[in-house]
Amino acid sequence: QVQFVESGGGLVQPGGSLRLSCAASGFSLVNYAIGWFRQAPGKEREGVSCIRSDLRTYYIDSVKGRFTISRDNAKNTVYLQMNSLKAEDAAVYYCAAIRGYCSTYTAPSLYDYWGQGTQVTVSS
Repeated sequence: QVQFVESGGGLVQPGGSLRLSCAASGFSLVNYAIGWFRQAPGKEREGVSCIRSDLRTYYIDSVKGRFTISRDNAKNTVYLQMNSLKAEDAAVYYCAAIRGYCSTYTAPSLYDYWGQGTQVTVSS
């Protein structure tokens, strides 16, 4: 059974940090690119970052220099380190896997597997 489980979300003050994890089971991430998306209430799902199997990474401008995506194929897990969090980063964060390539422009509908999401709240 294919599963993609996110964890690491929570409540953090502005300027704080969180590390999100996305663990896959039932399939190997080795040949997949992994994207992180977020969706705030009333807004469309937005691609935030992605990492390809060749370790090339992509970020949207609003998170460049603050977020870092990484992967550990041995653990079948992808991470999103989020630093200097802002109120506008608050959303439900999802990871997703796509066989082949990704960029922050890759449409969500093209991804093969999705996690259930983890809530990130940024508030003082």
